[in-house]
Amino acid sequence: MRRWLKDRLVDFLNHPVSNYERRGWNDVDSLRRHAAKGDVLLVEGDQRISQVIKLLTHSTWSHSAIYIGDELIERGGELRERAVEAWGDDARHMIVEALMDGVVAQPLAKYAHLNLRLCRPHRIRPEHLKTVLDDSVAAIGWRYDLRNVVDLAKHFFSVSIFPSRLRRERGRMGSDVQTEVICSSLIGQIYQRVGFPVAPTVVIPELAEGLEPTRSGLMRRFFLRRGFEPQGIFHRRHPTLLTPRDFDLSPYFEAVKFNAVADGNFDYERIQWAEDGHGERAHRLAEQAVVAEQPPESE
Repeated sequence: MRRWLKDRLVDFLNHPVSNYERRGWNDVDSLRRHAAKGDVLLVEGDQRISQVIKLLTHSTWSHSAIYIGDELIERGGELRERAVEAWGDDARHMIVEALMDGVVAQPLAKYAHLNLRLCRPHRIRPEHLKTVLDDSVAAIGWRYDLRNVVDLAKHFFSVSIFPSRLRRERGRMGSDVQTEVICSSLIGQIYQRVGFPVAPTVVIPELAEGLEPTRSGLMRRFFLRRGFEPQGIFHRRHPTLLTPRDFDLSPYFEAVKFNAVADGNFDYERIQWAEDGHGERAHRLAEQAVVAEQPPESE
């Protein structure tokens, strides 16, 4: 009975909504060309569960996946055979994602009909990227952590209702089993293993104590000419606390505008605007605003 109820709930939540709004088009060839291994793909889903996640997290993004490219083919053996048999040429452009059925590998083009964003870990080291890809492939077959979703829903609901002084902060969520994940906890776990930050809490001791930065700290910042020296103490957030929007908001991931800007030939002056009167009306309103702001002429 419990299994039957769970299956019915999953079917209900996975049902597409009728009012999904596309914000633009996705050039699949451009997406494949500009996606790099290790990129995080953010998706604005079109299912009921997507709407719930967006509402609770106050975000556009409801799902995340990690791009592994042709890793399944490069590794050969059974992985290669199964990928080529299932996906053909698409097997060279694959993502790993956690769905309610578990962690699977799927073609990058799967979400081309939805609103997307690519987020790239800034200057991740090659040896760490290799570990990220190894862990992504190794996670295929893991189970979905439905309890993590329920716990996140409770958390965000309490955030919207109760003030911070009445809320109990939690250090982690979910089933406490490493091989049970949701989309964002999977990727967060993989990146945290190599020490790459997603959405850490940063504490600067001097500021936390209400003190001015020390002279040595100021001189170090002034004379530093090469590289990046992180200031303060970084505290990891448990991967089960992460949501898709954290990769978008993270200062350590870059947004890749694959549809228009990434090729370097975007020119807004070549856009052919529709003659719908909106531009003319906006120009007229702007002129009226300028006139209204001008002081009256003295007699």
